[in-house]
Amino acid sequence: MEQQVDVAIIGAGSAGLYALGQVKRLTDSYVMVDGGELGTTCSRVGCMPSKALIQIAEDFHRRAIFKREGITGGDALGIDIPAAMEHVQDLRDIFVDKVLSTSTDEMGDEFIAEYARFVEPGLLQVGDRRIRARRMVIATGSTPIVPPPWREFGDRILTTDEFFEQEDLPASLAVIGLGVIGLEIGQACQRLGVEVTGIDQLEVIGNLDDPQVNEVAIQLLGKEMPLWLGHPATIREGRDGKLQVRAGERSVEVEKVLVAIGRRPNIDRLELDKSGIVLNDNGLPDYNPNTMQIGDSPVYLAGDVDNDRQLLHEAADEGRIAGINAGTGKPVAFRRTTPLYITFSDPQIVMVGAAYSELELDNTLISTVPFGMLGRALIMGRNKGVLRLYADKVSGRLLGAAMIAPHAEHLGHLLNWCMEQKLTVRQMVCMPFYHPVIEEAIQPALRDLARQSGTGSEQYPPDLELL
Repeated sequence: MEQQVDVAIIGAGSAGLYALGQVKRLTDSYVMVDGGELGTTCSRVGCMPSKALIQIAEDFHRRAIFKREGITGGDALGIDIPAAMEHVQDLRDIFVDKVLSTSTDEMGDEFIAEYARFVEPGLLQVGDRRIRARRMVIATGSTPIVPPPWREFGDRILTTDEFFEQEDLPASLAVIGLGVIGLEIGQACQRLGVEVTGIDQLEVIGNLDDPQVNEVAIQLLGKEMPLWLGHPATIREGRDGKLQVRAGERSVEVEKVLVAIGRRPNIDRLELDKSGIVLNDNGLPDYNPNTMQIGDSPVYLAGDVDNDRQLLHEAADEGRIAGINAGTGKPVAFRRTTPLYITFSDPQIVMVGAAYSELELDNTLISTVPFGMLGRALIMGRNKGVLRLYADKVSGRLLGAAMIAPHAEHLGHLLNWCMEQKLTVRQMVCMPFYHPVIEEAIQPALRDLARQSGTGSEQYPPDLELL
């Protein structure tokens, strides 16, 4: 049996659901297809359960400064790891249920719980039926990468797909890959009593490419757990059922290994060779990031599957763009928002706007502010980190920022919104800064950039504006 529809959405994750919201406004002729586990990567194994674990770890770790604050009894505090993991899973289930109850649970025959594959351009095999779609959105998400030889070690190898199903934590853990996932889960586990060793073949952590911020990040996070950088990891059988993990000249034996070396797009099942879509050297289709259209075909990409900005808010934007264009059949281009990346370590790592490696340094002004003597951070016992702002030398416009800082998620949002408004440092520095707040860290950096750019007056401070 062959069914014809205007739009077929392949994948019911975040991007697919946002695409669905737009498609439903534009046509009644659509299907959504997904044969995997529902509830979105963010809710099941990503953003939400990881933040629940991090919150528990931060709450427990806070006891370390009780004594200097005059609070007694902190040394007697303990952590029931199985109860903590159950709490994480309970919250995870709430988030997943919320997604399902407002999405696929409400759908009727429009939702097909099967995997899809191409038979020919415009034609999908979905279970025992065929769907012919005038236009399609591919939003099949991504899967954690695990090198095939490492899979032979069975359940001693973890990814985020398995980690949040654990009823207990191991006594020792090697984290291979120190990007967002590796740093967040690695530090949280260390704070919950696990002996963690962090390993990355790169010399940077948290995807930081600003050398000064990266140096401070390694220094701060390296005080909590050893960080072995600059060498690829190998895994072999160790003693007493443990795994031996080696990087360069160093090795450690651990109960389990968390592999966090990246994610690969879920395109294997689609049989794209039959779709008429040409793949590039990376095995992915080329697409327009402003329309999400693949070439001039009636097929659109959205979310992690395009292997670009693998973040929920980006997946949401891409899903909406793809959904609008697939729904109308008349693709239009949309402006993409200023990049924003947050690692919920402690201190948090944030990058906003242009990355350091993208700057033309001869045409860029840079200001650096440490957090050591920032009043509010000092009171909180979290006065560690550094902020770096980048501005255009000619126009004075803020271009980007990188930081490792307390509450950096909030600083990042403020700076991101200013960049979205194309504000100059002169305009920003004239805004009010309350005292004492973490946001005050931005003020001296802006004053410095305003002075460097020559946009202020020699007679008056740069943050006072004449009527």
